[in-house]
Amino acid sequence: MTNVLKKSTLTASHVPSEAELIQRARDLLPMLIEKADSVEQNRMVSKETIQAFVDAGFFKILQPAAFGGWEMNPAVFYKVLMELGRGCCSSAWNMMILGVHQWEFGSLSEQTCEDVWGQDNAVIIASSYPPFGKVEEVEGGYMISGTWKTSSGCDHGKWAFLGGLRRDASGNVIDRLSMLVPSSAWEIEDDWHTFGLAGTGSKSLNVKETFVPYHHTHSLIKYELDDRGSNYLFPFNQIFFGSVSALICGMAQGGIDEYTRQMQVRTNTTDGGGAALSPYVKDRLGNAVVRVRSARARLLQMMADTTELVERRELVPTFDRVHHMLDIARAGRDCEEAVMLLFKATSARGIYLNNPLQRIMRDVIAASNHITQNADDTAGMLGAYLLGQSLPPMIYGLNPVNIKD
Repeated sequence: MTNVLKKSTLTASHVPSEAELIQRARDLLPMLIEKADSVEQNRMVSKETIQAFVDAGFFKILQPAAFGGWEMNPAVFYKVLMELGRGCCSSAWNMMILGVHQWEFGSLSEQTCEDVWGQDNAVIIASSYPPFGKVEEVEGGYMISGTWKTSSGCDHGKWAFLGGLRRDASGNVIDRLSMLVPSSAWEIEDDWHTFGLAGTGSKSLNVKETFVPYHHTHSLIKYELDDRGSNYLFPFNQIFFGSVSALICGMAQGGIDEYTRQMQVRTNTTDGGGAALSPYVKDRLGNAVVRVRSARARLLQMMADTTELVERRELVPTFDRVHHMLDIARAGRDCEEAVMLLFKATSARGIYLNNPLQRIMRDVIAASNHITQNADDTAGMLGAYLLGQSLPPMIYGLNPVNIKD
């Protein structure tokens, strides 16, 4: 879809540097850590915490400049998430999900942005991308209805992007869509009862029959060069999936932080010596750190490489995209392994509910179960692609892709 946002609508304001935004995230860590238990118990993030994220400017990082945002490189968003994840995993998850949607508007029309942000450019958007509901194409758009599950932070959203399948007259899937609907179209079903990321409030949206005009939709699969700003030329999956991975890196780093704090003061019950002197403790800490650093480095290198391309107004080649998807998906596995290394070294003290490390462990496991972290299928697709086998449609394009293409 052609993007026609007019930069002339931009009002002058201070745009913070990447370093300033990262420091703002670090400044919020004490508050996030203090609230983490209550967030889990309440099964949702408070309005006060969301407002703190708003006040810090995090929702403006990816928002188009024409509507009051800062239109920054998504790598800045990644780095902020890597810090916030060290505090409260569920709160940071809400910031990640609700904040990445601003980037999506860079591919939509000015009218769509005006519909959402015309009166208030701080309006927050939720989502549920899996194609759960019914979608019927009608004149001028689509009629949708049904239940869309796992909409993280939906209590704070005034609109939501919902996933759907577009079909031809024979019922064959010809595209995957993201469809923007207002909160008046749904009722929230409080069905989010989980052992990890319990505080994200990822409830279901029961959507009554609602009309979605074409200009409130876009393809999640098509990847084409148009006149949108360079920071919006990255593939959708790279930014959305990569944001999940960036946050998981932060969550795992929070586990490293907590483990380090505990081991610095812990004494062994057998001889009274400091736990920090144990080769076992030191080995596990070092191996956890290298896993998280490696995952983080892969994500940031991916962003650096692709930024060079989009700034030249070039699309990211399929060859690179297939590799990047495994870079992204492996982050969850690497970070889960890192946290499990640490948790297994805490002995019985680690399993008490008042030990933050067990909550972090549960949250990281839950996060690494997200579909974006499916390293098995993603590795298989990379291997198949390199061996000259075609990858199925609706992943890297509407049609199958092959390394020989």
